[in-house]
Amino acid sequence: MDRLAIEFISVLGLPPVEFVKLAADLGVGHIGLAPKPITANPHGYPAWDLLADTALRRETLAAMADTAVQVSLGEGFLIRDGLDADAFAPMLDLFAELGAPLVNAVNMVASAEPFGRFAEMARTRGMVATVEFLPLMPPASFAKALAFTDACGSDNARVLVDAMHFFRGGSGVEELTGIDPSRIGYVQICDVPMPARMTDYGLEARENRLGPGEGDLPLADFIAAIPADVIVGLEVPQVGRAQDAGPAERLAPMIAIARALLN
Repeated sequence: MDRLAIEFISVLGLPPVEFVKLAADLGVGHIGLAPKPITANPHGYPAWDLLADTALRRETLAAMADTAVQVSLGEGFLIRDGLDADAFAPMLDLFAELGAPLVNAVNMVASAEPFGRFAEMARTRGMVATVEFLPLMPPASFAKALAFTDACGSDNARVLVDAMHFFRGGSGVEELTGIDPSRIGYVQICDVPMPARMTDYGLEARENRLGPGEGDLPLADFIAAIPADVIVGLEVPQVGRAQDAGPAERLAPMIAIARALLN
């Protein structure tokens, strides 16, 4: 199984058709995708929106068919106070059309019930739902994310494990062993210094991650401890480096290192 994916924030706003072709050119068969960009746009790509642009959806699906690149994860879901989960229906329909097997949500509320509703909406469209934990909001650690999915009221819920959030949140590799491996739906890798050198956690996560082997995370041990059948997405947005290099130039060496870790 080819387990490697490129996450959408790694390409800093590259339009989806070009993203699919880039992944194919780099020998990667999976991409994570959002309906529209959320990062800085240092390359000056044109704005795009898969929800609003039906022609772009058709072109993206055609590029996927031509290259055999698949969408491994649908992103862009933010569960926050006052938001009716039914508002997610158009995005869920989009990712079902694109063939994504999983959709991921970031949660900003104390109750797990809204995420459970999201997970059930994903189920009706043939997809599994993951929750991404990070130190800034609930659930703030791997253990809390497991408890969160237990409490959400849906057995269609899994945990997305992002290496930056996992280690920065105080979790350890030993927590990944001894659990039911099916609890983990998706994994994302990057590298970061430990402890943090930037004070703005969100900005670092969106724009300033390091490639595997450039920071302090025990990624070899981390990957050895995760389920062998889970997709591993390379999530390495690097706005600073993008000033001097395009996405292919930046990503190619990191893909080689990630493949070595996975093999």
